[in-house]
Amino acid sequence: MSYHELSIEERVTIQLGHVQGFSLRKIALLIERSPSTISRELRRNRESCGNYSAHTAQHYKRVRRQPCRPKRKLLQGSERFDLVTHMLRGRLSPEQIAGKLRSMNIPSLKDAYVCRETIYNAIYALPVGGLRKELILCLRQGKTTRKPRSGEVDRRWQIPEMLSIHVRPPEIEDRLMPGHWEGDLIKGKANASSVGTLVERTSGYLMLVKMNDATATSAMEGFSAALNRMPLAMRKSMTYDQGREMARHADITQNTGVAIYFCDPHSPWQRASNENINGLIRQYLPKGTDLSKHSQEELDAIALQLNMRPRKRFDFKCPIEMMGQVMQEAIAKRHEAPPSIQ
Repeated sequence: MSYHELSIEERVTIQLGHVQGFSLRKIALLIERSPSTISRELRRNRESCGNYSAHTAQHYKRVRRQPCRPKRKLLQGSERFDLVTHMLRGRLSPEQIAGKLRSMNIPSLKDAYVCRETIYNAIYALPVGGLRKELILCLRQGKTTRKPRSGEVDRRWQIPEMLSIHVRPPEIEDRLMPGHWEGDLIKGKANASSVGTLVERTSGYLMLVKMNDATATSAMEGFSAALNRMPLAMRKSMTYDQGREMARHADITQNTGVAIYFCDPHSPWQRASNENINGLIRQYLPKGTDLSKHSQEELDAIALQLNMRPRKRFDFKCPIEMMGQVMQEAIAKRHEAPPSIQ
C-alpha cells in the first residue's frame, strides 16, 4: 500500500488527540493510519518545547519540501522565454501562445508547453524597465497591473493553515453534540477596542470576552482564557469568520484543544447563532462607543442577562438552563466512556 503524507486535517486530529492524552493507537484509529505513523509524526515534528502543533508540523513539511520544488518554466534568458517573447512581439495573446506551444514539437524544449497564466505571471514578474514595458504593451489591454481572473482566488492575504467549514465534521451541523462554539469580534469606536463573543451551538449559551484591542494576540489570549474556563467535554470546536484577528488560531488550538473552522468569505449565515445574538449584544454595547471601558465583570453581567432570556427554539427555556443540562450530559458521557476512548 502506497504512503500518503498527512493532511492538515489529520494533523489537527493528532494534535487534539495528543492534547487530550489519547494513546497512539486511539489517534491512529481516528484517522485510519498506523500507530507507527502517529509515533513518527510526533517524533519528527515536535516543537523545541516538546509540544506538537499541526501548524508547526505543516511549516516543517514546507521547509523540507522547499528544495524539491520545480524550477520556474519561464526564466528570463531561457530558450522557452525567448520563444514566448518572440510570439508576444508578433501580437499573439498569452492564450494563443499557450495553445501554439501545445501543438509544437521542439526537441530542444522538452515539455515546452506553459499555460496562459504562467506567461502573464512571467511578464508582470519582470523588473521595471524596457523589456517589461515592451511586453506589457504587446498585450491587448496594455495595463501596467493585472487583476486576478474572475473566479480565481485573490491571495493577497489569507489566514495561514486555516481549516474550511467544509471539512467540519457533519455532526457539528445538527447542533446535537455539545461543545461546539461560534466566535466573533464586535468592535468599538474607530476599531480601536473590541469584545469577543462565543456562542455554544447546542444551548445558545453566550460568553463575552474582554480584549485589550482588536489584534490577533489579544484574540488569542482572550479566547484561550474564556474557553479554558469550560470543562474539557465542552471544548471541541469553534467556527469563525476569516477576520485577521484569528491569524494566531493555531495557538488557540494549542492552548485549549479546540479545533477551529473558518467560514467562507461574506457568509454570516454559516455562523447564524453568533450573528443573531450580536444584535442583542449591541443593545448593551452600542456601535461607535469605547468598549475598552467595560471590565470583564461587567461583560459577564451582560452575558448573564442574555443567557437568562427564554428562547422559542428551546420551548422557552433559557440558554443557562440548556447549558447546565448539556454540560451534565457531556460530562456524564465522558465518565461513562472506557478510558481508551476518553
